[in-house]
Amino acid sequence: MPPAPALFRRNTSVKLVEPPSCSFLSTIVFIGRNHRGQWVAQEQNGLYGGLFVSRAQAVKYALFENGQHPETIVELPREIELDMGKNPNTIVSQRAA
Repeated sequence: MPPAPALFRRNTSVKLVEPPSCSFLSTIVFIGRNHRGQWVAQEQNGLYGGLFVSRAQAVKYALFENGQHPETIVELPREIELDMGKNPNTIVSQRAA
């Protein structure tokens, strides 16, 4: 069989993009300001999070990490501090129990 014309060939080149660090289905991400006024985004179990200069950047990060689920982002009216000291393995084992 002769090769297909260029018009009908599949494009097999794939752009590699870093996957989100969230491995669970649509976890809650809290965003708000810390005591210094910086914006914080943090997954409910501490699996990921960060400090941001603006609310827009915190929301953009949260959407990327949670797989583009805006309904799982909760903006808190009170202060929130970034806490990356939680152990994800402990959290996973607590969920299984």
